[in-house]
Amino acid sequence: MVSRRLRITGVSRSAPVVPAVILALALTACDGGVHGTPGGSGVHDPYFPKAGNGGYDVSHYDLKLAYDPAGGHRLTGTATITARATQDLSAFDLDLKGLDVDEVTVEGRRARWNRAGQELTVRPRGDLDDDETFSVTVRYSGTPQTITDPDGSHEGWLRTDDGALALGEPTGSMAWFPGNDHPSDKASYDIAVTVPKGLQAVSNGELTGETNGKNRTTFTWHSAEPMASYVATVAIGHYDISRSTIGKDRLPVYVAVDPAQAKASRKVLAKIPEIIEWEEYNFGPYPFSSTGAIVDRGHDAEYALETQTRPVFPGAPDTGTLVHELSHQWYGDSVTPKTWRDMWLNEAFGTYAEWLWDEDHGGHTAQQTFDALYDHGEDDHEDLWAFPPAKPSNAAHISDDPVYQRGAMVLHKIRQTVGDDTFYDIIQGWAAAYRHRNADTDDFTAYVEKKAPGKDFDEIWKDWLYGDGKPKHR
Repeated sequence: MVSRRLRITGVSRSAPVVPAVILALALTACDGGVHGTPGGSGVHDPYFPKAGNGGYDVSHYDLKLAYDPAGGHRLTGTATITARATQDLSAFDLDLKGLDVDEVTVEGRRARWNRAGQELTVRPRGDLDDDETFSVTVRYSGTPQTITDPDGSHEGWLRTDDGALALGEPTGSMAWFPGNDHPSDKASYDIAVTVPKGLQAVSNGELTGETNGKNRTTFTWHSAEPMASYVATVAIGHYDISRSTIGKDRLPVYVAVDPAQAKASRKVLAKIPEIIEWEEYNFGPYPFSSTGAIVDRGHDAEYALETQTRPVFPGAPDTGTLVHELSHQWYGDSVTPKTWRDMWLNEAFGTYAEWLWDEDHGGHTAQQTFDALYDHGEDDHEDLWAFPPAKPSNAAHISDDPVYQRGAMVLHKIRQTVGDDTFYDIIQGWAAAYRHRNADTDDFTAYVEKKAPGKDFDEIWKDWLYGDGKPKHR
């Protein structure tokens, strides 16, 4: 925001003299030092306009949670959020759906607040200056909600047979903690979860503490690298835990599997080291300080999700799904979309990773997969040509086949145009250039053109990425 400034020009000698103190106060007020403005309730995402908030940027979440599945499914939480104001702020919003707010403080001082839908509006006692770092603490409690997405799928806080599973894509994180719930604002996290003794709590990053009380256990998790709210997770229940390391750098692997899924999952999860090493060879250095997986029962969730460092699977995944979700650690979790319109930058890469894995492991080549999709892809993907991958028709379609399958076809068209050497330079360079950052489709197309000067991508962008209907030429 550009502050309004008092502009003084052409003052005549006969004009009244303004006392210096009044002039100084006027200048200060107009400069925004005394009277800030509220941050926006939403960042105007093209599909979820109320998601996220304006006026600040979060650097860290410190979440302290307690949950008892047998005690009425009640969640109690204290969220301390460290952020930097990006304008002079008189108030700001946090996203929080459901749950009861007990108290809000800003910089240790009680703040006024009110609720309107998913918006928790906080009014500090004093204005926050542009570029000021501040902390806000929200104490809250209640029964967390399951959210139904525009496409009918469920996210937020999902009850399981023995606990709960928190999934956040696209807007479910607001069901279990207050924050700036939009992929454009990434932060580090500390998540401590207290559960009844005998249960476990698994989250993102590294387990830094396990403290046993008389009847409860607290698990503390730390994620140092920036993480979007939609890939934050908590899984509570009974799990078989395995720990190992990968490669010469001894990358930690932490895998949690529901005992009912242990036998069915064992063989495929044993491939995690092989998959990570293969993906590092193709995509560049692994972007986080640990990896792993969470496998719950098949009816606990409706889909797999690339929760950061520890993807979640509803039941034992097949190899392709495991390859897909782990590839998202590069494309989606490290390089994160600026808006939900850029979802194809996640899913096209995840899908193409499956094609490449097949190609390198005795299956169909990527060209064969591309040709089969072009010739009769509608047999398995009825809506394959319903809309272009970079322009889903509305929020209900951001996870539909064109985003995944046709998005992967865009990547293959780039590969056809530039050849394998340049293509792998592009996808590795893209992951490196935007590591732990946000990017959109324009960033990607500009990056491709920069890395392949002299190549003509107009037809790919026009017909395959943005064009309506089935392109005339493969």
